Amino acid sequence: MTQEVKVGVGAIIWRDGKVLLGKRKGSHGAGYYAPPGGRLHYMESFEDCVKREVLEETGIVVTGQLTMAGFSNNLFKEEDHHYVSVLMHAEHNTGEPQLLEPDKCEGWDWYDPMELPQPLFEPFKKATAHWK
Repeated sequence: MTQEVKVGVGAIIWRDGKVLLGKRKGSHGAGYYAPPGGRLHYMESFEDCVKREVLEETGIVVTGQLTMAGFSNNLFKEEDHHYVSVLMHAEHNTGEPQLLEPDKCEGWDWYDPMELPQPLFEPFKKATAHWK
């Protein structure tokens, strides 16, 4: 197996003071809550990756300004994965998220940032550690 570092990009989507999270399944991090996101494609910007992944996973079209929320170096030793994760903030104004990839997520819901569900996916947990 080729050892390589991959880049994951996630979108912390806000609406009415709450953040959109789904419970992961079918890949590393199964059973953990995380925002929509996925792997960065070759020659793709972080912003374009966020827009693509959010649309693919939730049907939400990200149109507002995206801002950097943080990044982390994540070593998933049990699964032999190494990711650098980039998280970006995005505002959401209309519509409800749809479950478009049921093999990857159990469902989407809005959560108060001070009462996040557990357990949190490690990259998101690192990015939100300063929220409390």
